[in-house]
Amino acid sequence: MSLRGKIAVVTGASRGIGRGIALQLGAAGAKVYVTGREPKKSLSNQNSSLPSLDKTAQEVTESGGEGIIAYVDHSDMSQVKELFERIERENNGQLDILVNNAYSAITTINDNMDKKFYESDPEIWDDVNNVGLRNHYYCSVYATRLMRSRGQGGFIVNISSVGGLKYLYNVPYGVGKAASDRMAADMAEELRKENITVISLWPGPIETELLEDLGMDVLTEMYTNGESTQFAGLCIVALANDPKLHSKTGRTLLTADLGHEYGFKDINGREIQSMRSVSLILRILNVMPWMAKVLPRWLKVPGIIV
Repeated sequence: MSLRGKIAVVTGASRGIGRGIALQLGAAGAKVYVTGREPKKSLSNQNSSLPSLDKTAQEVTESGGEGIIAYVDHSDMSQVKELFERIERENNGQLDILVNNAYSAITTINDNMDKKFYESDPEIWDDVNNVGLRNHYYCSVYATRLMRSRGQGGFIVNISSVGGLKYLYNVPYGVGKAASDRMAADMAEELRKENITVISLWPGPIETELLEDLGMDVLTEMYTNGESTQFAGLCIVALANDPKLHSKTGRTLLTADLGHEYGFKDINGREIQSMRSVSLILRILNVMPWMAKVLPRWLKVPGIIV
């Protein structure tokens, strides 16, 4: 699938799922601006094998695209504005794809995992939802202006999670993810006639580098049999190449379901099982394990029920 000639932005692409998405966009031939905070001088001598923005950009280029480093602190909206001004200057106003992935609250969430909302410092709200939500809105505003000015349409993806549907981690997290999903749906309403598609994407369980660093307990069946950090990128590339993409605008989509719809597997050759899969749900809940073994993987809880 080719995205040759397309200009994309992936926020928060130093490592994890942002890096994985950038690599797949690059492999499809896109020019990809990868954003992240500038490393502190005290960390400049760290092991060069660790994921970094420079390394991501280099790998995007090596994969067949063009990786462009853009150091941006996504908690500073003036820097966000400067990013899109730079993209406009360097590409004659062209921008085709925006992936809102930047998130800075993993450590905060881990530190407050066992606390109720009233036991945590209320500043946790901004820790979770400044970069993870407010920044997404700003990026979408500036990206949409560029996309509309050319009249060629565009594609905006909010990386969200099942936390927008059901309680997960803490109150600010769930509210932020639900708001991200709703933001995609409402922006889609106002952009329907502009041929700019906006979706919310729910990856399944992913064991990222940061989760490993924090020592969070991810060695459950959901994670050990979960997605690679590049699977969401495969989904975005498939969507961007779909001539009927705009029919999906405003929807919340699951990565595993997209893999089944477009007929691709993860980069390690594994078929990713949907969170809606009845057999997976039974195994996770340890309910009727014998039935989980005999039920077909394609049998899912209908999306309308979810």
